[in-house]
Amino acid sequence: MNFQITPAAQKFIRFMLRTDGGPQSGFRLAVSPGGCSGLAADISIKAAPEPGEAVVERDGVKLFLPAESRILLEGVTIDFADTAAQTGLVFHDPKATSCASHR
Repeated sequence: MNFQITPAAQKFIRFMLRTDGGPQSGFRLAVSPGGCSGLAADISIKAAPEPGEAVVERDGVKLFLPAESRILLEGVTIDFADTAAQTGLVFHDPKATSCASHR
């Protein structure tokens, strides 16, 4: 699987795991098509992966990824934003088109 997680996103995921999980918990990231980046996510902390989910570790962060998420995350950079307009994970997908309107 070829995707990147920025340090800001890693910090957010580690915080979520410390707050809501135990030492074996993982960060479930279910990605679906949608949103301005082309991707929308449903996130949760789980004690174990669901059947069919892959366990992927990146820099000590354990992710539980359903099959569709593994496909959609190909080439994507996962970042974290904390702005007036948005707080949460942001997906930078070079394959996606922008939501900005063109005149």
